[in-house]
Amino acid sequence: MDDFNEVKILDSWVENAASWITAVQQKQIESRRRVTDKAIIGVIRCFGVESVLDIGCGEGWLARELSALGMSVTGIDATPAFTENARRSCSGRFHLLEYEALSARRLGETFDLAVCNFSLLGDKSVRSLFRVMPGLLNPGGRFVIQTVHPGLITGKHYRDGWRKGSWDGFSDQFRDPAPWYFRTLQSWTELFTLNGLRIELIKEPLYPDTGAVASLIMVGRAAEGGD
Repeated sequence: MDDFNEVKILDSWVENAASWITAVQQKQIESRRRVTDKAIIGVIRCFGVESVLDIGCGEGWLARELSALGMSVTGIDATPAFTENARRSCSGRFHLLEYEALSARRLGETFDLAVCNFSLLGDKSVRSLFRVMPGLLNPGGRFVIQTVHPGLITGKHYRDGWRKGSWDGFSDQFRDPAPWYFRTLQSWTELFTLNGLRIELIKEPLYPDTGAVASLIMVGRAAEGGD
């Protein structure tokens, strides 16, 4: 069942790639427009890094923003239409690559910071990514994730597990929503610490008018050289 769900995630993104590109480029997603895009850029900027690995880069919006701030960006995604669009619209380097195949050896370099912006949707693939993350980072490098805040998920028992996907709030151009793997805050924390990443920051971006939480951002830091 896990393998089926991991495959369904990719199948859904391939099917909906064109609609997603339009939604991002036209700023149709309210939470991103109002809160979460600015939040992830602000966190990354505060670390003053030079090289960034954008994992699950999508159509390239974050890579474009970070490149404009003077950072050298490499992106990976498993959806061909996304990497093609990113290459056309950004000066960074982009690779068509699944998370399970990601490694510093495969890319030929390491980075000051790696980021996953709402791109950690699976189970095995995410655990695989965390295992290789220390090897992708320079000494003292950081791994930044932004994800759905676990406290926003209601109507289910608060425990890890696969959940049914939804395109509620999106246009009727979207089809066949992918399942996704829900993790509690404790489980996210354990993924960092059990893979040698010290949690340096937890941030909960809020809607400015209501004060409601919009997402969860976590930052883990790799060991310094010699540690």
